Amino acid sequence: MKRGDGDVVRGGGVVALLAARGARTHRRAWAAVFAALALGSLLLGTLGLAAGSAALGHARVERYAGADAVVAGTQSTSYTAKPWGSEARTVRAGLTERVRVPARALDVVRQVPGVRAVIADVAFPVTARTASTAHGVALTGRPWEATRLSEGRPPTGAREIVVGEGVARAGDRLSIAYGTGSATDTHTYTVTGVSADARRTVHFSPAESRRLANRAGRAGELDAIGVLADGGVPDDVLRTRVRHALDAAHLRDVSAPHRAADDPAPLRVLTGDARGEAEFLAAAPARTPLLQVLASLASVVVLVGVLVVTSTVAQALRQRARELALLRAVGATPWQLRRAVGREVGRIALLAAAVGAVGAVPAYLALRALLVGRGAVPEGLELPFPPWLAAAPLGTAGLMVLIAWLTALGCCARAARRRPAEALREEKPGSARQLTGCVLLGLGAASAGAGALQHGAAAAAAASASALTMVIGCALLGPWLARGAMRVLGAPMRRLGVGGRLAASACTANAARLGAAITPVVLVTAFVLVQLGGGATLGHEAAAQARDAGRADVAVSGPGVPYDAVERIRRLPGVAAATAVAHGTVVLPGKELGEPGLERLPVLGVTPRSLARTLDPAVREGSTDGLRPGTVAVGTDRARTLGVRPGDHVQLRFGDGAEARLRVVATYERALALGDFLFSYEELTRHMSAPPPVRVLAELSPGASPRSLSTAFPGARVERDPVPERVRAEDQALGDILTAVAVTAIGGFTVIAVLSTLTLISVGRGPELRQLRLAGADRRRLRRMLLLESAATATAGLFLGTATAALPLMAFALSAAGRLPWLPPGQGALIVAVVVLTTTSATLLPALGALRGRYPVAAR
Repeated sequence: MKRGDGDVVRGGGVVALLAARGARTHRRAWAAVFAALALGSLLLGTLGLAAGSAALGHARVERYAGADAVVAGTQSTSYTAKPWGSEARTVRAGLTERVRVPARALDVVRQVPGVRAVIADVAFPVTARTASTAHGVALTGRPWEATRLSEGRPPTGAREIVVGEGVARAGDRLSIAYGTGSATDTHTYTVTGVSADARRTVHFSPAESRRLANRAGRAGELDAIGVLADGGVPDDVLRTRVRHALDAAHLRDVSAPHRAADDPAPLRVLTGDARGEAEFLAAAPARTPLLQVLASLASVVVLVGVLVVTSTVAQALRQRARELALLRAVGATPWQLRRAVGREVGRIALLAAAVGAVGAVPAYLALRALLVGRGAVPEGLELPFPPWLAAAPLGTAGLMVLIAWLTALGCCARAARRRPAEALREEKPGSARQLTGCVLLGLGAASAGAGALQHGAAAAAAASASALTMVIGCALLGPWLARGAMRVLGAPMRRLGVGGRLAASACTANAARLGAAITPVVLVTAFVLVQLGGGATLGHEAAAQARDAGRADVAVSGPGVPYDAVERIRRLPGVAAATAVAHGTVVLPGKELGEPGLERLPVLGVTPRSLARTLDPAVREGSTDGLRPGTVAVGTDRARTLGVRPGDHVQLRFGDGAEARLRVVATYERALALGDFLFSYEELTRHMSAPPPVRVLAELSPGASPRSLSTAFPGARVERDPVPERVRAEDQALGDILTAVAVTAIGGFTVIAVLSTLTLISVGRGPELRQLRLAGADRRRLRRMLLLESAATATAGLFLGTATAALPLMAFALSAAGRLPWLPPGQGALIVAVVVLTTTSATLLPALGALRGRYPVAAR
């Protein structure tokens, strides 16, 4: 080969020349590859930044910012078990209810060398009422020492207090009720100052706070101990000294006697950013599910990215099959061909990946703002973004470049290996590809079957894996599936005139091309259906169960409702039944697929008297009348998984880490709405950090009015036809938002793949369309042919995508919800509309050039 004035181009010069001319000549093809790679790099870079920020995340330090160290309880629980054929493993799960410190730890820490002072912090519930408010406001009481004053003076007398900002002003007088049940007392206090500490907080003098904490059942317990060090004592030295002193005194947290044997509960000594964990209890446990969700989404993005980029690059090179074959036939060596294609793709990939990496930073900031704004990130969880983390998208960009480069080398490998004399022949897909596709379809079906036997997250993971495996199988079997689809669609298309016959003939003659066009449609349809259908099915069934369970006429809630409101409501005239309801969380230890695990489950606590008249769980066996401390009712699916019936026992852990062996008194059907476990109100609330907001469901007698409830509890909210009671997982908001973001982003990703693939196909058909016009086909017939071809592509892709998603989705729906899959009609219509619009525009728009102008007349 020669360049310029006849200088011979050899070795790397040939490669550089071929790569440069190929990139210039095939700009349209590489534009589609560029878009797919840039978006893939953007998505992976965004998720990488989110994962890095979550890994660095920590609880915000507010209350304990002035302390050098904080002594707190162990806010996690551990479980040790032996997996199949392996050594014992220990897993941990966070606890969101306060694990308290024994008060005698104060004296131990006070004696540590280098400790200047210790501050006891304990919280207890109170209700405050001012002269200007008609009802009480639920507040948290704390000792004065654990706060910072912004105005006024500290409390010195027993009837003096300091309030948080927004509660009251200095000089106001507050009527404060404290205690629980029938032991509630009320006194009037004078506000001496306003604290810069958290809102909705009341600070008492040391002696008064100890007295009120004892009245609230906190005798001998503290929330945390703040440690102030002498000047010059480093944090790590202080932490080590306090740790040794606590261990020498054999001190454990308050829940230690009630924990499992494999769940030790030493006191923690927190310094630096870790101090915030003693205040924002939900922050640390939220990091693990956040990282798990991000890892799951990243794996899906990588798999979808491989499919989309592979499809786009392969189609771009398939359009140049004759060009590559010609180069091989005129003497280009296999090495030169592979290097030229690799360099050509590498240039495009590097630029596209760099663009996506740059866009990942603002995309991540927007994602974080969305999560925080929608409440998906727990209060107090800081997600730092140090400057060096901005370089993380470069790693994910490199991954996209590697995928594109390996795909390019694989696509031109056959052309490079073939003999020059055979290079111009069209090659048909081999039997190895067909066999691999069939094996993947079988593996996907097997994964769906395994998911039908699982529960919860394992079932969802099996459904996603099954769908992706089957989509890859469909991609490999594309030409054969396209040929089969044309056998079905060809007959009706041929009845639609000349355009229909042309479309049927074109689709049948080019099964490989049609298969490449159908694959991204199958991908977007199957992925979106599985991701949206799984959550929609669970949500739809849970909402239906909640509506069926709700029997109450009214619900009473709000800060004006006392702790013992349910008994008072039952005695009111016109009230036939009343039930107090509390929401909580338990941790269930067990094995899943042989691996030890700790599953966090949302649950309800209820007063069992006349429960079915206000909140009917649809009892199947036993009776909820026997619910009391030491007993539990279990949902039927969970009972089947655990192998228990009424009279058997289950072992679980409450939100404060305490383990309990509870006797099963009933099984019930409506577990999606009411949770897998139903406890007595007393059992659940005694393991909570503070009494939950009181909510009472009441059934009224015929003709009775809820006015008596409003009169009995001034300021309380009395809700007619109340919102159905329904449990929600702590990370449900996070999962919902990230799933919606993933579906939108990856849906857009695959739509680009559909557009690019069909556009490349249509661009490559320019000579074919011009020949058809010369042969006598007018523009109207050709437009009809193209419309029918796009309709065939959309129909085949939607059908195969739905069939691909149906098996895993049905297995998941039957396993998790006990019903057939359900998708909101609007979402289904949107999927169909996007696919139809995409295929139509990608087929018609590139062909406008071949259809434009006068009808060509053949020369005589």
